[in-house]
Amino acid sequence: MLITHTDIYRFSIAMEPFTIATGTMTFAQNTFIRVHTDAGFYGVGECSAFPMIVGETQDTCLLMAREFAALWKGKDPLDMAARLQDLHNFTANNATIKSAFDMALYDIAAKNAGLPLYQYLGGSRRPVETDITIGIGQPDDMAAKAVKLKQSGATILKIKLGKDADTDIERISKIRQAVGPEMKVRIDANQGWSFEDAVKALQGMASLDVEFCEQPMRTWYDDLLPRLMELSPVKIMADESVYNHHDARKQINSKSCHYINIKFAKSGGINEAIKIHDIGDDLGIPVMMGGMLESRIAASAQMHFVYASPNVKFFDMDTCMLGHLEDPVVGGVTYNGYHLTIDDTIGIGADADEAFLKKCEKWVV
Repeated sequence: MLITHTDIYRFSIAMEPFTIATGTMTFAQNTFIRVHTDAGFYGVGECSAFPMIVGETQDTCLLMAREFAALWKGKDPLDMAARLQDLHNFTANNATIKSAFDMALYDIAAKNAGLPLYQYLGGSRRPVETDITIGIGQPDDMAAKAVKLKQSGATILKIKLGKDADTDIERISKIRQAVGPEMKVRIDANQGWSFEDAVKALQGMASLDVEFCEQPMRTWYDDLLPRLMELSPVKIMADESVYNHHDARKQINSKSCHYINIKFAKSGGINEAIKIHDIGDDLGIPVMMGGMLESRIAASAQMHFVYASPNVKFFDMDTCMLGHLEDPVVGGVTYNGYHLTIDDTIGIGADADEAFLKKCEKWVV
C-alpha cells in the first residue's frame, strides 16, 4: 500500500468565546486531513491548534501539513514507525499538526485490518462520562453556570482558574456552595499561578473537596512542583508539563504530580500517547484523556484510545460541548448527556461533512 496524496483543509469551527488563564479563543483553529492510499480508502486526521498552550497556530499547522504530505507521498502508510520518524526527522516539536498525521495512519491501519480502531489497539468498551468545563468569569456568574450544568445532568465540573488566587478561592467556594457536596469539582489553573499563589489558592480550597488541580504553574517552575506537592491539600495533575513520555518519566520520578493529562495535540498523537499512558501505568500514575477544541473527528479517536487504555481514569472529553456553534462531522462519537459512546464502524468511524468542507480552504499535496 502506498500514499497517493493528501487533502488538507482549514477546518475552522465557529464557537462562543472560551477563556482560560492564558487567553481567549473565539473559534476552533482546526486542521483536517485525508491521507489517500492506492488501496482505495483514506485515513482521516484532525488537530486543534491552541497557540497560547502549544505555540502552534492554524496557519503554522496548515503550512507544516503541506510539508508533511510531501514527505509521505509514495510511501507505505502501514510502516507507521517510519512514517512518524519522517516527520520527526524533518522538524522538532510541532506536536499539534503531527497528531493529525499520526491519527490518519491509525485510521488507515485499522481500516486495513477491518476493525474499529479500539479493537485494532486491543481495547474493549467501557462506560465513559466526561466532565464539563466552565471558563473563567466572575464568581457569581460561574456559580450560576455550574447550577445550570448540574440541572442538565452533569456530575463532574472542571473549573478554569489562574487569574488571581484570592478570587479563584472565591470562585470555587461559591461554586461548591451552589452545587452542593455531591458533584465532583476539579480545577485547571492553566499555568496561571506563581508558586506562592498556587500554595495560597490550593491551601485556601482545602475544605472545598477539589478532586485535583491541573497545571498550577508555568512549566519553567517544574522544579518547584515537588515542594508544592508537599504543601498542597489538593492533588496535582501535570498537563503542559508533559508533552511526551520522557516528560512523563521525569515528572513521575521527581514526585511532581499525582496524575497526568494526555492530549493528542501535545503528544503528537496516538503513538506517543500510548507511551505516556504505559509509563503512568507502570509507575502507578493514573492519566486523563483531554483535548483542545477538536470536533467529533478527533474526539472519536480519543474515544478509541480510551477504550484501549485502562489507565485512563479521568475523562475530560467535552471539547465539542464548549461552545461549538456547528458540528461539521458525520459518524463518530455520540453524546448522551455527558456519557460518550462510539459504534463499531471500522477505523476511527468519523469523517468531515462534505457540505462543510466545501466552505473550507483546501490544499492537495
